Amino acid sequence: MTEQETALRDQAIAVNQKLLDAIMGGDWATYETLCDKTLTCLEPEAPGQVVIGLDFHKFYFGPSTGGAPKRIQTTMANIEAHVCGDVVVLAYVRLVQVAGGDGSYLTKSTAETRVWKKASSGWKHIHFHRTPLASA
Repeated sequence: MTEQETALRDQAIAVNQKLLDAIMGGDWATYETLCDKTLTCLEPEAPGQVVIGLDFHKFYFGPSTGGAPKRIQTTMANIEAHVCGDVVVLAYVRLVQVAGGDGSYLTKSTAETRVWKKASSGWKHIHFHRTPLASA
């Protein structure tokens, strides 16, 4: 990998972590800024459908009826990156650790592929595919 490709890879990983933190923090403003308006995805919340745009995702940033967990940590494990010009494809396992206020712990994992395109305005998330894995 060239120095330029390594730099693009590192930038894409950093902006992807920012996206994951926005998702877990319910930060719609950041999520919307990072995503292309024509974002496409394949995910378990819309089985058998290719979701296009941001409207579907905005629902999940609304107020929650449950109590907020005490702590949440999101980690990308086993990251593989493919740099293709100004596009970076990231494939990894996303681990979400939740520590409840009652002392409980839960770890959820999903296999994810996220596609980022570097534009003059910055990085834009253009596509993703998520598949849930068995809980630990």
